[in-house]
Amino acid sequence: MAGTIFYRKRMNVGKGEKAPRFLVVAVADAKLKIHAKHLRKSELEQIAKATGTELVELAVEEKGHKLTSAE
Repeated sequence: MAGTIFYRKRMNVGKGEKAPRFLVVAVADAKLKIHAKHLRKSELEQIAKATGTELVELAVEEKGHKLTSAE
């Protein structure tokens, strides 16, 4: 295996919105640079196929965690 691409769903994308829904979080053991901020699932799949990497979707909690000044 040439490497792994870790990605997750974006938090602030509404349903029906025609914006890319995924964010690449990390790339391991692959000579790959990603210049886009957000990508569509089909784009990620094409990149993985062309580079021989595996895609791993990271789990996202439903509610975002925000730090407060007390923490």
